[in-house]
Amino acid sequence: MSVDLKALTPRQIVAELDKYIVGQAKAKRAVAIAMRNRYRRAKLEGEMRGEIIPKNILMIGPTGVGKTEIARRLASLAGAPFVKVEATKYTEVGYVGRDVESMVRDLVESAVRMLQEERRAEVADLADEAAVERVVDLLFPETRPPQTQAANPFAQTLGSIFGNNFQPAGMTPQQQSANATMPEDARKTREQARADVLRGFYDVRLVDIEIEETPTLPIGTMGGGMDQMGGAAEMGEMLGGLLPKRKSRKRVTVSEARRIFAQEEAGKLVDVDAIKREAVYRASEDGIIFIDEIDKVAGGREGGRGPDVSREGVQRDILPIVEGSTVPTKYGPVKTDHVLFIAAGAFHQSKPSDLIPELQGRFPIRVELDALTAEDFKTILTVPKNALTEQYRQLLAVEGVTLEFAPDGIAQLATYAMRVNEQSENIGARRLHTVLERLLEDVSFGAPEDAGQVTIDAAYVTTRLAGIVENADLSTFIL
Repeated sequence: MSVDLKALTPRQIVAELDKYIVGQAKAKRAVAIAMRNRYRRAKLEGEMRGEIIPKNILMIGPTGVGKTEIARRLASLAGAPFVKVEATKYTEVGYVGRDVESMVRDLVESAVRMLQEERRAEVADLADEAAVERVVDLLFPETRPPQTQAANPFAQTLGSIFGNNFQPAGMTPQQQSANATMPEDARKTREQARADVLRGFYDVRLVDIEIEETPTLPIGTMGGGMDQMGGAAEMGEMLGGLLPKRKSRKRVTVSEARRIFAQEEAGKLVDVDAIKREAVYRASEDGIIFIDEIDKVAGGREGGRGPDVSREGVQRDILPIVEGSTVPTKYGPVKTDHVLFIAAGAFHQSKPSDLIPELQGRFPIRVELDALTAEDFKTILTVPKNALTEQYRQLLAVEGVTLEFAPDGIAQLATYAMRVNEQSENIGARRLHTVLERLLEDVSFGAPEDAGQVTIDAAYVTTRLAGIVENADLSTFIL
């Protein structure tokens, strides 16, 4: 759940990030300042507001130390559109692969999904009320409020052309007035049925419902360039809207019918065009694009030979996006001038100076993330709100297994994870997932037959992991 970021100072933003991410104070300070600067810019008026651009951030550090998690948590905290992309997925113009502009289109799609969820949540109560009425119509059709006449697609088409005053022939004002009344007994029956539906009395009863399916045209394969710009999807939506909607019958429980009807009614209450306009604005003003593995497209290692010849070309294609350009999407043009870009890379075999100078200049803030220590591992296992030990404790509690992690067991587990990282590839905190899964393999396999209390102390950890950790070759393959 997002917090009102406008009410948070940089220090408070860091405090929120501390709930999920251990250490990395420099990186947290950098992103907190960047997000607060957005609030400060929004308070400005006049030309200066448009002149102030985000100070993009380059995170440097080994894998598994929290680079991606910092960006993801920050976006979630701010309620901002967020997309994570990998620089290695893109190729320069002229090569087969994804073009760099697709990251902006992905950002707008993220904004659309976010706004749809927000708007649907706002109308959830009204949609559920309408869904309940439709369920009552299914269960007690005789109590259905009289309608003027069944919807006629031909009449609806004429109505859209000549206006809503178009009426089908034979429908007199007297008939419309007569249909507007409902018998008293039908009204009482309907009220009782509505109350029964709300309290779940009919939840398990099966009913037949009709579900509308919007047809789409398979034109995505027509013209690669069109699909790259999102034009194919837009054309499919436009042409699909001209076709009659297909209806399919489905037998479901009343509770499931109520859920389906609520979704349909929410869709009717939400202004799709307004969502698209707001999504473009929010992506342009509040969007965050996290470009991972930026070091993999840095030059200088192979001299520009071989299959990596396009790496510098990818950087040059990314450059105008980061500098500020207008990218066409199916929802409208999106300006990237005020999108916050956060790039990250391990830079083991290259260095930031291997990036082209123009791109380096577009990431003025550089923060180096520290490698994790055994003490950090102990903190990661116990302190964060989503601590791994708490995850396993609640996961196995479902099966009747009570896990207790003793302090010496936590310390031994952190020591072993650190040792494996030193002996083999250092994958940071991700090593804890591997070690914990191996440690609790027998407990997870035996549940729920072996329900009860299990204490994870130093002796328990040593018994199950010592042989693997001390054998470097074995730990390489298993952990």
